[in-house]
Amino acid sequence: MPQSLARVYLHVVFSTKDRYPFLEPPALRHELHAYLGGVLKNLDCVPVEIGGVADHVHLLLLHPRTKSIAEVVKEAKRISTGWLQEQSGMPVHFHWQAGYGVFSVSQSKVEEVVEYIRGQEEHHRRVTFQDEYREFLRKHAVEFDEKYVWD
Repeated sequence: MPQSLARVYLHVVFSTKDRYPFLEPPALRHELHAYLGGVLKNLDCVPVEIGGVADHVHLLLLHPRTKSIAEVVKEAKRISTGWLQEQSGMPVHFHWQAGYGVFSVSQSKVEEVVEYIRGQEEHHRRVTFQDEYREFLRKHAVEFDEKYVWD
């Protein structure tokens, strides 16, 4: 086959360092989500949905076939960290957590994940980030050691 084709949806989740609510102002979150969309486009990804709350973000994207997952997430975090540190009132010590979670999404579940990301505000009135993340790991059969998940 002379062509290399792919359509891989990924749901990426990462938190602020120590889950500190740096992203509390809704206007800042909205700007950040839009900025992350631009960052992803520059990384040859197609952003499908971006959302989150004060202490973490969710990215649903079409992954490019020419970049590694680690490269995409590292660059998205690095570039958005610089942007966030430049925002008025944002402490210069802002950082994302060191790790991240990434989960595959089938074409048939894309709309469900979009709605899930859009409903983050309501969802996190009942569920903490830690419990949400543990559930993702269990649901996707990812083995983990609680000692090394949080930073």
